[in-house]
Parts: sequence; C-alpha cells; structure tokens
Amino acid sequence: MATTSANKAAKEEGSTRSGTSRNPLLSLSYLTIVGLWGASQVVLIPYVVHLLLLVSAILYAASHSSLILREEADKSEGGGSEHSGVETLRKEDAYQFPIVGSASLFSLYLAFKYLDKDLVNLLIGAYFAVVGSFALTMTIAPAVEKVAPKFLSREARWEYKRAHSLPEWMLGPSPFELLIHVNGYEIVSFLISAVFCVYYFQTKAWYLNNVLGICFCLQGIERFSLGTYKIAAILLTGLFFYDIFWVFGTEVMVTVAKNLDGPIKILFPRSLERNEDGKIDLSLLGLGDIVLPGFFLAMLLRFDAHNAGVPVTYTDFHASFPKPYFHTTMVAYIFGLGCTMFVMIYFNAAQPALLYLVPACLGSSFLCAVVRGEVKELLEYSEEEEFDEEGEGETTKSDEAKKDK
Repeated sequence: MATTSANKAAKEEGSTRSGTSRNPLLSLSYLTIVGLWGASQVVLIPYVVHLLLLVSAILYAASHSSLILREEADKSEGGGSEHSGVETLRKEDAYQFPIVGSASLFSLYLAFKYLDKDLVNLLIGAYFAVVGSFALTMTIAPAVEKVAPKFLSREARWEYKRAHSLPEWMLGPSPFELLIHVNGYEIVSFLISAVFCVYYFQTKAWYLNNVLGICFCLQGIERFSLGTYKIAAILLTGLFFYDIFWVFGTEVMVTVAKNLDGPIKILFPRSLERNEDGKIDLSLLGLGDIVLPGFFLAMLLRFDAHNAGVPVTYTDFHASFPKPYFHTTMVAYIFGLGCTMFVMIYFNAAQPALLYLVPACLGSSFLCAVVRGEVKELLEYSEEEEFDEEGEGETTKSDEAKKDK
C-alpha cells in the first residue's frame, strides 16, 4: 500500500507510543455494558437512551477486541504451521449473503405460520442454548482466568485419531484427527455458561436473553473480517435492499422478530411493571443491526491501526492511537440509529434499521477518506488471505502491495 512520508512518520511515532498510551474508553465501554444490564432490572432507563448507550458500548468494545485479528493474520503470514483461524468474507459470499438470509428468514416465517409456534421456539431455543454456552464461555473466560488459582491455567491436550471411509470433503483425509487444547479456567467458564444457558432455556427471561445477545455481538465482531472495503460495501448495499424489502414490502421480518423467542435480538424494557398478560413491555433491536455494521466498524479500526503503525501484538487492543475512520463512522452509526428510533416512534411503525445505518456508515467512511486524501489507500486496504498454488504460504493483498513498493 502506498504511503506518504508523513504517514510513515506517523506510523513510526505510533509504534513507539502504542505500548505506553492506554485507552480509557475501552474500559468504560465494558463498564457501561455491565452497568446498563444491572441497572435496567431495577431502574427504568428511557429505552432510547438505553439502546443508544448499550449498542455504542458493544460496538466500541467489540471493535477494539477485533484488533487481535491483525496478530492472527500476521502469524499465518509468518509461515506458522497452524492456521490463524481468521474468518474472512469473500466477494462471492457478500453477493450471496442477502439471498441466503432471505431464504432463512422466509423459512422461519413459514415455520411459524404452519407449524406449532411453541415447538419451533423449543427447537430454536435449545440450539441457542448450546451455541450460547460457547459464546458465553469465550466472553467470561478472560475474567475467570484472572481470579482462578494458578493451577487452572495449566494447559491440557487431548488428541483423537480415527480412520474413516467417508469422502474427504466431509471429514478430511483419513484418519480423522482432533486436537483439543483446554485450560482449567476454560472448563470452569464452560460449566458456568452451561448452567446459565440451562436456566435461560427454562425461563426465557429478557435479561438473560440480553446476556447471550451481547456475547454473540462481542464474539462475532471480534472474530470475523469483511476482507476489504469493497467487499464490505457490496455486503452492506445488498443488506440495505434486503432489509427494506422484508420490512416494508412484507410482514415476514416483523412476524419472525416478534414470534422468535431466542437471543437474536436485544430487548429494552419500556416499563418495569407487568401488563395484563403478566409480561413486561419491551422494545427490540435485532442483532444483525449491531453485528453487520459492527464488522464494518471493526475493519475501519484495523485500518486506522494499520495507518498509525500500531505494532501487531496481542495487547495492542488496549492502546490509544489516531482513529479518524472509526470515530467518524461510529458517530455516523449512532446518528443513523437515532434517526431510526425517531422515525419509528413518530410513525409508530417498525423500521428497517439498515435503511439508515448503511448510508451513514458507507457515506461517512468514504467522506472521511476524501477529506484526508486517502481514497486509494482505503480502497486498496485488504485483510484477505491469498494461498499460493501449493498451499505453502499465505499473505494479504495489502502486504503484497507493500513488498512491491
């Protein structure tokens, strides 16, 4: 990627300062998430304020945690024997995502329309209870590690090999190999998460739903890369029309959101008093309206880190460095979400949030690049992995451009 001498100087300066300057907003974001969750159960927080604060904190925390993807990609480029584990979206996937999403959404709609609603929710609830156990485990494991006895930090390894006669595309070449690395504190975290999810499955309480929803957001944004700005634009543009069609054009999206009793949404109480049905009045925001723009915000933060020359190390997600693209787009996202809430309240009708969020995110980020004179750099930035024909190594397109320079 081409860089000016000023950018190079900024990178060198960022490299020396990133390890010492800390980012207090990151700690504040985690405290905000925990504080809002606890306070909302005893104090009525205006749901618009609650929604904007909680979503902003989730996106800020998750985006900064995603800086770990830079280190994992760097390890794979270094020729390590193990794959980095970074999930990167391909251009073909970006084109197909709205189609696959539409098929899944319509299938759920048909299931609720023609099958027993309680049975559908039972199956979906069981699935999310299992998946939620792993998401919650990954979220609380770092905290458990800090308070757990030292002997729980010891790593145990289990290796399993078994010959099979199935096609290679199903289980890989024979024999099938499974290698598990696990620490004691991770086992403790999983047991805590499993008990929590069993209790959630039995009660379906809204505040337990929010815990799993928040964990899905944090873990999803932290571990997934959109690859390039162009792929991100393709994905968000497709989802822009997807959201408009299924909300304004049909009753499908609203029907599924209201009937699906699972942590695919975050709930915000409008009142702490129960209505005639014995339930609390709740507003909701789908996880897709947080996670999908969150992928984009996280990529822009990694682009900021790349431009600032932040060293590719695990602890740097706590570092403070210039973040013009991330901050600009974050403010635009909050503004877009506020517009969504205003229109929803004014017209008293469900709104496709991506109708407002996609133009806000894409428009603000591109405008920032225009103002800074970095349109080419933004469009060329890539986190895609490219494997050579023999599969001996892997690099990113942006690193190849640097080598050419």
